[in-house]
Amino acid sequence: MMALKFKGIEIEDTYSEAFDGFFSRILVTADDDKRLYKAAFGSTTLPSTVLGESEGGIEKWLNERDTPDGRKGAIVQIWTNYNRGIGKLEYELAKRIRQGILVVPTTRVFNALESKDRIDIMNRVGHCGDGYECLEEKFGREVINIPIMMGGFIIERYLGCTKGVMGGTIWFFCETQDSALEVGDRAVEAVSKIDGAITPFDVCSAGSKVETKYPEIGPTTNHPYCPTLKDEIPDSMVPGGVASIPEIVINGTTIDVVKEAMRAAIRSVAGIKGVVKISAGNYGGKLGKHKIWLRDVV
Repeated sequence: MMALKFKGIEIEDTYSEAFDGFFSRILVTADDDKRLYKAAFGSTTLPSTVLGESEGGIEKWLNERDTPDGRKGAIVQIWTNYNRGIGKLEYELAKRIRQGILVVPTTRVFNALESKDRIDIMNRVGHCGDGYECLEEKFGREVINIPIMMGGFIIERYLGCTKGVMGGTIWFFCETQDSALEVGDRAVEAVSKIDGAITPFDVCSAGSKVETKYPEIGPTTNHPYCPTLKDEIPDSMVPGGVASIPEIVINGTTIDVVKEAMRAAIRSVAGIKGVVKISAGNYGGKLGKHKIWLRDVV
């Protein structure tokens, strides 16, 4: 593959594979920053779509002027694999709301996605009220009021969901761990400014591959790209002088959003010392049907 250049950094002429997913986009609010951060981060941790479950991320933070109830908020996305259907998303979304948001004092949940498909959250979250829940009109929306020990948990009854694109990746080949952390943080910050995009793994330290010797545990380490193995294996793809390769995984509401986020991640590292090369997760078409070429992104 011929090499490209961006601001003096080599960009491999390759593509990132991505695949279709279902996602819901919700708005979480709370009385104070501590509770808001707890709910937003707690409901989006542990990405596990490859294990048949779900993953999530915080798209953006909102001030009091941009929320239905006049409190600070966060836009959160929850994703499942598209081929598992809308029922799987309903199950996983409800689980994360129940365990990550409802249990955090003062929180509320509102829909943040206008879409044809909607999830009626009454069955899997509303009935946490054990029959004492009720429907109300609040903040200009139909909500479920669930009695809990610290008051009432308010959640909008219908939450939008639709198809999006998951798993776009950028890899940064770096000379040191310090430069890798700086590059990764800069890229994640850049993606956070793109409406509709999330980074479910933040800065990911352990890229995986499609093939594995241990299918019972799921994806395993992408050994050709492990710097600690480059002198021990014949198929190492780690260039000389590279000690760390952070991966940025991106989900987006559309493929164009994923492309824009990848572009922002690449451009964000211009001028940072220690970046040897930029590449992406190319698995020969085995991971997903979408191929996002870096040459087009740049």
